Parts: sequence; structure tokens; C-alpha cells
Amino acid sequence: MPTLYALKPAFQAKLRPLADWLAGAGVTANQITLLAAALSVATGVVVAALAGHRAVFLLMPVVLFARMALNAIDGMLAREHGQASKLGMYLNELCDVVSDLALILAFAALFPAWGVVAFAITAVLVEFAGVLGIAGTGRNYAGPFGKSDRALALGIIAFLIACGLWVEAITPFVFPAMATLSLVTAINRIRSGLNGSGG
Repeated sequence: MPTLYALKPAFQAKLRPLADWLAGAGVTANQITLLAAALSVATGVVVAALAGHRAVFLLMPVVLFARMALNAIDGMLAREHGQASKLGMYLNELCDVVSDLALILAFAALFPAWGVVAFAITAVLVEFAGVLGIAGTGRNYAGPFGKSDRALALGIIAFLIACGLWVEAITPFVFPAMATLSLVTAINRIRSGLNGSGG
């Protein structure tokens, strides 16, 4: 299924000069991975704590984009600059999950908590289903609602909240709908893995 992940090669191409510069400066992939996680957790805490001030939600799209960029850069540093390691693999996957949880759960300050928690759990299931593919055909990225798609959706929601454009009538339905899309994505990744496709 189509997913924003298909745009990753073009995104990486834009970031490659920066990744090359960072490598030359001695920055490691693991440092970038940890930076992305720290930034995400800090943002989640700040947004949740200050959710009454809607403008704080403007942090979300900025940090979500920065996180995507940092994730692309750590991958390039690992693959293209000889920094791949088993520790890096663990850090990459675990930090992704921690970052997702921190950024998603912050929305429980304004949305029904059960829906936000359901989305957080299914987002983890999506990543877990993707990682399990490594044992077979490689990391699975089947859609329709992978990490990049989640980031875009959360960024749009946060932007609308910050600008006072959010439609309150749809509040109870948004996160359950995204949880459903995530569950479909997890199933698609499992199906792709069983069929021998990388997604």
C-alpha cells in the first residue's frame, strides 16, 4: 500500500550533504539516534504540561519533521559511513518506540485518553511487525500508516489545534480512526512478511 516512506530516498538525498558533514565532524549515528529520542520525549512532556496554551502544539510539527530528518541522517551515517552496529540497531528501534509513545501520548491532554492510548499501542505493533520482518525478507515498511504517515497526521492535527482551526466535533473519532489504520498496517506488514515481500 502507498506510504510516505516511498519519499525517503529523495528526502535522504537532500540531507546527504549534512550527513557527510556530520560524519566528518565525528558525530556518530548513535548520537543522532539518542538526540532524536531526547528531543521527542522533551517535546511530549512540554506539550502535555502546557496543553492549555494551544500555541505549544506548534512544537509538534517542527519536532516531528526534525525527528524524521534525524532518523534519515542516523541511517545514512550508519550505512554510508561505516557506523552500523548491533548496538545501533537496538538503539534505533527502541528509541523510535520511545519517541512515538512520548509524542502520541501528549495528545491525551486534549483528546479522549482511551483513543490516544489505543493509537500508541497500535503504533508500537506496527513497528514491531516491521522489525520482525528482519528475520525473513528484511525490515518491512508496508502501509498505509507507517512512521512517516503518523508523523504527518500528528503534525497536521497539532497545527490545526495551535491555529484554533480544530473541529471539536471530530475529536472523539480521530485517534480511534488512526488506531484502526495502524492495526491495518500491522496486519499488512505481517501479511507481506509471510508472503516474502519487504513491503
